[in-house]
Amino acid sequence: MEQENFTIKLSQYLRARFSFLSISTWEEDRVIRDIQKICSDEKLIKTTRKLYTWSLTEGLVNDEMKPTRNSKQPIQALEQIQRIEEPSVFVLKDFHVYMGGENRQPDPGVIRKIRDLVSVIERSPYPKNVIFVSPTFSIPLELQKDIIFVDYGLPTYNDLKRVLNQMIEMNKSNDRIVVDLDASEEEMLIKAALGLTLQEAENAFALSMVTDGRLDINSVDHVLKEKQQIIKKNGLLEYIPQDPSMADVGGLENIKRWLQKRNHSWMDSASEYSLPAPKGILLTGIPGCGKSLIAKAVSSLWRLPLLKLDMGKIFSGLVGSSEENMRKAIETAEAISPSILWIDEIEKGLGGTNTTGDSGTSTRIFGTLLTWMQEKTDPVFVVATANDIQSLPPELLRKGRFDEIFFVDLPTTREREKIFEIHINKRLITEKVKGHLEVNETLLRKLADLSEGFIGAEIEQAVITGLFEAYSNDRSLLSEDIEKAIKQTVPLSVTQAERIRALRDWANVRAVTATLQDDREDYENDPKQEPDEMMDIRRSRGGRTLDF
Repeated sequence: MEQENFTIKLSQYLRARFSFLSISTWEEDRVIRDIQKICSDEKLIKTTRKLYTWSLTEGLVNDEMKPTRNSKQPIQALEQIQRIEEPSVFVLKDFHVYMGGENRQPDPGVIRKIRDLVSVIERSPYPKNVIFVSPTFSIPLELQKDIIFVDYGLPTYNDLKRVLNQMIEMNKSNDRIVVDLDASEEEMLIKAALGLTLQEAENAFALSMVTDGRLDINSVDHVLKEKQQIIKKNGLLEYIPQDPSMADVGGLENIKRWLQKRNHSWMDSASEYSLPAPKGILLTGIPGCGKSLIAKAVSSLWRLPLLKLDMGKIFSGLVGSSEENMRKAIETAEAISPSILWIDEIEKGLGGTNTTGDSGTSTRIFGTLLTWMQEKTDPVFVVATANDIQSLPPELLRKGRFDEIFFVDLPTTREREKIFEIHINKRLITEKVKGHLEVNETLLRKLADLSEGFIGAEIEQAVITGLFEAYSNDRSLLSEDIEKAIKQTVPLSVTQAERIRALRDWANVRAVTATLQDDREDYENDPKQEPDEMMDIRRSRGGRTLDF
């Protein structure tokens, strides 16, 4: 659809005899091929036109590859355009270097010549159009009324599918390369490549063939590595590797189910149900209970690139540049969609929108983000995490910005057992460390009971502290080492009891619990004796109990 819009729009501009047009793209060859098709199609353009291309190295060359004499310099090329007497379209490559911008001074002679040409081309008996093609283009003030921008998108799904099929066809006789893709896996691979140029996509497919000797579902990883290069060049977003999986998340089964049900929802199969791509989720709750871990695990579950937006990089010292940084970050996330955009501790960047201390910069950035979240059509799934949810503006929390708001509470007994199991097994990698320690239900239950009120991060640290105890004595890990570390820890649930209670009061009517209902009930109804403050923690769980 985007390519069709470009074809129709450009043909209309050419027929209307717009003198100067500008197309920003890295893909010179692809856009020139598309322009050539338009110029030779009578149904689109009525009067077919000859195509000329210009570059500083080759000068002005027609579509038969015949160069025009004395046309390598920009003013010479513009003079030749004025002399040519036939219906023509002239594509000028990298002409932006003469227009100024990005600390470059514009060439006054070139700008004056372009202004002179406007009226000459308009009065010419032969339809002629000049198209500037370059990765970026800055229009100087003198030409702002004379040059029109034309949007040119990245390759479509069908473009990438054609490249993939061509590579498969070219290598089908090669016994060293195996192609193992069913229809759904091929669709997933192509959609993973959306946002790449044709050359970048071809490189990713070729890299998979060379490295693994095959094209299969694992080739998605090579595509994501190619996308990682785009993110690194941007500088505003950070690419997060697909390291932790959902198996590394202890508990939080409710949110896991919610995410699992929406896996592949950006595929064509979801369109049969008239389903839109999910917008995103907001994770709030007690610090150290797994919000960031969930954000990372979504990428592994859905096999999509995870981009982390650091609000500190958005806010720049130059006036107006912070807003531009936000727009560039959004454009990058959309360019490599389907993707996941992780905004960590979102309240740090948007919590001050009600103040005037930054001359309204936070408010403007917040407005840009809100509008995009509401109106976006590209499959960019936003995962926002917040510790201090009450400092966020209410506009961000209404339905339509996020699909759901989840509250991540202190882990229940069953969840603590799972967290202990994950962290202990992850580190018992040698027989010397493991010794005679049996990681069984009895041990896990004992550790979970001792760690009542602990957050996930405190459980992990207790295991690490126990391992240091074993290491310092040059022996295997004992359950007593972990128990000792637990007893010496004052949990966050004690030091921040009032804050946790306030968070739970907020979440009871505004958020859905990330913990499965069965886990909550077993935890709340546990009959064992314990101090009053621990019983209060047990019974005052936060979040509405909806199961997915």
